[in-house]
Amino acid sequence: MPAELLPASAAPFELRSSTSVVLDSKVQPWFKQTLKGAKQGHCPLNNVMQRTKFLKEVLSQSSAIWSLCSIMVPKAPDSELRKDPNPLVEALFNYQLIHIEAYVVYVDMVSQHEVAFKLTDETIEALVEYHKGIYSVDVSASTCEYAEREQQLEELKENFVQALNRFVFRTEVKALEELGEDGAGELLEGRGEHVKNAVMALFRPLHPPPPSVVYVNQPVPHVLAQIRSGCQHSGSQPPWIYGKGPMDGNCCQQGYQASIIEHEQHALQTRNLTFPYTFAAQSRGVMIGI
Repeated sequence: MPAELLPASAAPFELRSSTSVVLDSKVQPWFKQTLKGAKQGHCPLNNVMQRTKFLKEVLSQSSAIWSLCSIMVPKAPDSELRKDPNPLVEALFNYQLIHIEAYVVYVDMVSQHEVAFKLTDETIEALVEYHKGIYSVDVSASTCEYAEREQQLEELKENFVQALNRFVFRTEVKALEELGEDGAGELLEGRGEHVKNAVMALFRPLHPPPPSVVYVNQPVPHVLAQIRSGCQHSGSQPPWIYGKGPMDGNCCQQGYQASIIEHEQHALQTRNLTFPYTFAAQSRGVMIGI
């Protein structure tokens, strides 16, 4: 169901209260069997009001905690983990399980046919502790330094706390098949994997700014400026003639192009210049490349 239609108990940072239950007058066979398994003593379940009251009382117990999944995380930052040639030893000493537990805040068997879970305070506390003491340290160490890194890291921690308190997992109502007498249960049929993926998606990386582009303006030597602009032969200039614009077969011969290349290369060598330009003759003139 849409988030805005969830009960007030599903709101972020809201304390746990009685579970909201909406049942259909028609009882599905699997649900009838589930209620019988959870019933303690003599409790009439003959109509929708009786069944609603019973399910609400069972799911609102303090013992009605559901095991959604477990995630394996490091026990310490990467720099402090034990190194061992035996991967089994590394796993035993370096990793721990965080059990993701929740309680039911809403059951809808009329319109959306779903059940909604909210994380327990203990689960939120365990995830926040891991995020602050281990995950954030590793993320910071693996990210290059930049001016806003520490500020972004604090924002990352705060956003994670907010996301955990807003977290509500919704799945098909048939998940209640695992309901026990104390109102507790666990998710089966692959539903726990969906919870795991949703929780792990809350761990966000840092986003450093893109590298700045630096443009360097290099002065063009006089000899290259002459070739680019074109000049007319004079007594002090080398014995080749060319005009402005591209050189092609109509205005210059290939011999002149070769003379240009040889002259400019010789000019750079005699001046002891190291310059990242090369000269090559083409059918339409002299090409200057880097």
